[in-house]
Amino acid sequence: MAMLEVKDLNVYYGLIHALHDVSFSVEEGEVVALIGANGAGKTTTLHTITGLLQAKSGSVVFEGQDITRKPGHAIVRLGMSHVPEGRRVFANLTVAENLRMGAYTRPKSEVAASLKEVYEWFPRLEERKNQAAGTLSGGEQQMLAMGRAMMSKPRILLLDEPSMGLSPLFVGEIFKIIEKVSSAGTTVLLVEQNAKKALSIADRAYVLETGRISKSGNARELLNDDAIKKAYLGE
Repeated sequence: MAMLEVKDLNVYYGLIHALHDVSFSVEEGEVVALIGANGAGKTTTLHTITGLLQAKSGSVVFEGQDITRKPGHAIVRLGMSHVPEGRRVFANLTVAENLRMGAYTRPKSEVAASLKEVYEWFPRLEERKNQAAGTLSGGEQQMLAMGRAMMSKPRILLLDEPSMGLSPLFVGEIFKIIEKVSSAGTTVLLVEQNAKKALSIADRAYVLETGRISKSGNARELLNDDAIKKAYLGE
């Protein structure tokens, strides 16, 4: 049984059919990339998985449990964390306060140990723990959003466009952290427009085009696929 199984999802925005029978799976321990152009439906897919949008039909099964109609806060308690596009940190709260917000499902007795662990992942956050999140750089805010998600001790981490708007230096740093998170045992579903970066660290990948899965396979093979190179890698 796959850790996450998405089956025949159909999602609408009013009369607009955004996702058409989208199906894919994520096995425990994998990094799975979902790539595609702007407007392909990548963010909609993540929002539907994590309960922020309701599917018209289809199902989302996480570790054997149907979560299709569950609200987002209940899904977090099951072991799924979502790092949204655009980071969405609490700008007026400090770095440390933002991180503690991510631990709202955890016993208070475990929060200090989790903070220590996140600071080990992201030393820059510890340096700025008393700084207002809104004053951080874009890359630092992305680290904060990821650290906040990790505070809930997720079994699977869903990342939506983590490289968006970042300098090449921060992009490299963020992807190294994703690899470390994966190596430490957290399963990752990565939505990313930077297809080359995503495919370079993923085990498998799916290509989403206008709300439909058009191609899937081993990430390394897709990285060398001529059609993928032309459409998404600028080659």
